[in-house]
Amino acid sequence: MEQTNKQIRHQTDASLENWREKEKTAIELLGIVGDLRFNKAIEILLFRRDVYDARPSTLLHDHLLASNYTDKPLEVGTTLAIVQAINKLDGLAPCIVDIGKIGLEWMEEGKGDIEEFVGGKLAGFVNVSPKNQAQKDVVLYGFGRIGRLAARRIISSTGRGEQLRLKAIVIRPKLQDLYEEALKRAALLREDSVHGDFPGSIEVNPNGKELIINGNRVQLIFAQKPQDIDYTEFGIHNAIVIDNTGVWRDREGLSQHLRPGVSQVMLTAPGKGDVPNIVYGVNHSDFEIDNEPVLSAASCTTNAIVPVLNVMESKYGIEKGHVETIHAYTNDQNLLDNFHKKQRRGRGAPINMVLTDTGAASAVAKVLPPLAGKLTGNAIRVPTPNVSIAILSLSLKEATTTEALNETLKDAALYGDLVEQIRYSTNTEFVSTNAIGMTSTSVVDAPSTIVSSDGKSAVVYLWYDNEFGYTCQVIRLAKHVAKVRRYTYY
Repeated sequence: MEQTNKQIRHQTDASLENWREKEKTAIELLGIVGDLRFNKAIEILLFRRDVYDARPSTLLHDHLLASNYTDKPLEVGTTLAIVQAINKLDGLAPCIVDIGKIGLEWMEEGKGDIEEFVGGKLAGFVNVSPKNQAQKDVVLYGFGRIGRLAARRIISSTGRGEQLRLKAIVIRPKLQDLYEEALKRAALLREDSVHGDFPGSIEVNPNGKELIINGNRVQLIFAQKPQDIDYTEFGIHNAIVIDNTGVWRDREGLSQHLRPGVSQVMLTAPGKGDVPNIVYGVNHSDFEIDNEPVLSAASCTTNAIVPVLNVMESKYGIEKGHVETIHAYTNDQNLLDNFHKKQRRGRGAPINMVLTDTGAASAVAKVLPPLAGKLTGNAIRVPTPNVSIAILSLSLKEATTTEALNETLKDAALYGDLVEQIRYSTNTEFVSTNAIGMTSTSVVDAPSTIVSSDGKSAVVYLWYDNEFGYTCQVIRLAKHVAKVRRYTYY
């Protein structure tokens, strides 16, 4: 018995010591990531999750995401060796590198020296001119759910300040005391009930007209309408205005933002009329962006479903289908039963499932013309504050199997043009809160995929953070419009 107890204590102590060593390795890795970010403008991701600012224990947990793609564990020692190799590469241009993907490739292909292996993977980024390095001013028009998350996302990726620079936030004032209003706005940015605390410092200028966010001085412009603003008075030039109010959705209304100091305006909602609706990763290259002063980043649901629909249309062909979204409630609904101009939405959002319509199915055709007229859609608003799920029920032209379809979607999450948009999960315990804070537009719930016996009917479930995941797409599109996208290895 005593021998057994000693053995148990030894195993317990050894396990804890092993964890401590892994945390030390993670801390060393994070130090190099910080140096790469600020000294070389190189951003490091791990399975599309931001590494900079992560806790060592969180970084170790994120290594477990390798289980979605392989049955081999990805060790932190391997990823440390990868970032060390990246740090040693001479002439590496500013870029974004997913060390999770390189780690998987090393386990599958790697032989010999890991520095040579990493150098080979990133050879296309060495001794080349930096890609799209000019800084671009950004103005957020409105500061609601998407506006505040956009501020967080832009600030978190500011780095050396060579990409998007948040210069101003336009607010329609609600208080007489502008300093008091600024304090309240800053508090909402600092502490979010869904997405947690802002990781950094937010100060309010005593005059109430400026926020200082992680060293970024951001003007607060109080205005009733776009026509009231001359952005050049605030030192803003050639800026992109990101309108997250949804008040104006057609070209005429959105063009009001094209004031002195502004070159383009982007809407964070579906655009009407001839306003281009763009899902970054799918149809962004279809437009001459320099000639598009007004454009739309489409809706959260459109961004969630179009990348997967694009993959399935390309691989199998889609005869027809139905999209049902189980959607988190939004500010458009009432907290308690009260008058609402739309049907059913007057009933209290936190205590009802509310059947409503969605324009996502018809909006797909604006992004993927081959699917015009082939999809129907509906939505059910449910009592959760964030994260939704889209259920794609599709009739396919080419037969497949559940295994083959999942393999296709897994490949799309690792390779090709849509790796930023599609994430793949084999987790049988995945629920909506698992998707909070994800940067992809959707997560394929692989265990739930269904294919009929004849292989012609498929049902795919897609989780999506309709707030933050969508916001990440908005910022990707803004970087594309601003021409500040970097080389990427995902």
